[in-house]
Amino acid sequence: MDVAMVYQPIEEQRQWGGSIVGCFYKPRNRVMTHANMMNNYFNPNSVYTEDDFRRRFRMRPHVFKRLLHDVHQVNPYFQQKLNRAGRPSFSPYQKVTVALRMMTYASPADSMDETYGMSESTCPDTFAELCNTIVQL
Repeated sequence: MDVAMVYQPIEEQRQWGGSIVGCFYKPRNRVMTHANMMNNYFNPNSVYTEDDFRRRFRMRPHVFKRLLHDVHQVNPYFQQKLNRAGRPSFSPYQKVTVALRMMTYASPADSMDETYGMSESTCPDTFAELCNTIVQL
């Protein structure tokens, strides 16, 4: 077996696949997860009732919307922007929902990826931003 064909020098090997060392890009459809969440909880004729919302979020929908409005006005982190690739970032609804779910259920950050498409590294940032904004308000 020819060793030269198997071995690649370290400088030619790809070190990582994403923008952070050791992380790989996972295409998450933020628009689809936002639309799904809106259909489930926030749109007229949503899948889940107000009682379901209250049980799952531990607050009434109008309290959630007031909180969303207030943090959106105070902290630019909760305003939806375009990323460097021109794709929309997470919506304010997604950010507040993930942070509240982590707080309410003591959910680990990696469990938010499946439902909301938010990476394990983004969830703690979102949680911290929400907590700091609530204290500020």
